[in-house]
Amino acid sequence: MKINFIENSKNRQNDIEIILVNSKKELGTSIELELLESLDFKFKDENVALLVESRKIYSSFEEFTYDSLAIAISGAIKKFKSTKFKSAKLVLNKELENNFKALVEGAILGSYEFDLYKSSKTKSNQEFCFEVNSKNKELETIFKDSMIIANAVNVSRDMINTAPADFTPLTFVKEAEKIAKEFELECQVFGEKYLEKEKMMSMHSVGRASIYESQLIHLKYKPKKAKTKIVLVGKGLTYDSGGLSLKPADFMITMKADKSGGVAVLNTIKAIAELKLPIEVHAVIGAVENMVGGNAYKPDDILRAKNGKTIEVRNTDAEGRLVLADCLCYAQDEIKNIDYIFDFATLTGACVVGLGEYTTGIMGNNAKLKQKALEACENSGEYATKLDFNRYLKKCIKSEIADVCNISNTRYGGAITAGMFLDNFIYEENKEKWVHFDIAGPAFVEKAWGYNPYGASGTGVRFAVELAKTLA
Repeated sequence: MKINFIENSKNRQNDIEIILVNSKKELGTSIELELLESLDFKFKDENVALLVESRKIYSSFEEFTYDSLAIAISGAIKKFKSTKFKSAKLVLNKELENNFKALVEGAILGSYEFDLYKSSKTKSNQEFCFEVNSKNKELETIFKDSMIIANAVNVSRDMINTAPADFTPLTFVKEAEKIAKEFELECQVFGEKYLEKEKMMSMHSVGRASIYESQLIHLKYKPKKAKTKIVLVGKGLTYDSGGLSLKPADFMITMKADKSGGVAVLNTIKAIAELKLPIEVHAVIGAVENMVGGNAYKPDDILRAKNGKTIEVRNTDAEGRLVLADCLCYAQDEIKNIDYIFDFATLTGACVVGLGEYTTGIMGNNAKLKQKALEACENSGEYATKLDFNRYLKKCIKSEIADVCNISNTRYGGAITAGMFLDNFIYEENKEKWVHFDIAGPAFVEKAWGYNPYGASGTGVRFAVELAKTLA
């Protein structure tokens, strides 16, 4: 579907008009109100009605907030797509103009469909436009920027939804190189020989049973006069069987989404480069597949990470933190004068248990930076909350035979103990610069929610871009 932004034109004809409403008062005593009431239309979020004879779609919202308005426009777009009408428009009033970002992103995200594996595909030639009464450069800028961000989210969704046989560590490399070529970024790729040479055996061990070689990817966006330097590190498990600590069959479904952190990082640097933000960004992705085989790493193995710390493996399904450990060390060793380090990972089921399916867990050592991250999440339309470290949970990952254990000795607080495990691989000078985002809940959900469809949501891209903007 084409989505446009136009100045009011009397000559322009549209099949459908979309109208966003949040109270009966807006409709007065019109016939359309009577029709809506006969359809049991309620002035609440997620209520949409098509009045065919009037050629209008009414979509209600409760508040002038990002989420409420994005859901409203998304619902209207979905209703429009279910018809054979060719064009639709939404005329912006002042209040809607003040919330234009939510409307643009909600429309794009709500129009998303994944049909790669459908034998019968329908090409949409429908068009939707936002209409303003007069030229407005500020709204034009918001439209352009929001299009870039939302399209990056939709590309993330495509990547995450792609089957693991079709999206391997080498596919990650190809996508990274494609972005590097398009936006003139530097791109370095390292295979398993490099991991061995650099003693990155924590990451190396996770992928060694796969037929697909593990890949360490480093993309660099270096604009002139950059105001800050940010490192983004992503867990890119293209598939996670659990390794020898094999997952139950029903837990293995959706594990193609274990690459969501790496995909978020990849598309965040793409969006930042396309937006031409004055920020130097480094994207480091550990692209790995965790499989079983005679060469698989095992419970009871002792692994040595790049910083020399030893890790007792007690569960091979706690593999993402092992990949991130070496990626974090690599980033700190190879990138000088870092201002911020943010890692993104579908790291723990415990985070989903604690926060639900829709919320990201934010962890780290710097209270002010975590608060900034939380505000960026909220301002971008994503849900998040802070999970605090504490000294007693730190004892739960103590190993008797190595420096640290890859799982906790208790089933409780698993998201936090995983974050505290990663803290072992953040150098002392960078402790206050680092934030860990556990996106295990919202990254992939097997039911539609809000403006997110079944499957991948593209979590992380919007709030990462928003956070980068606030730090510039």
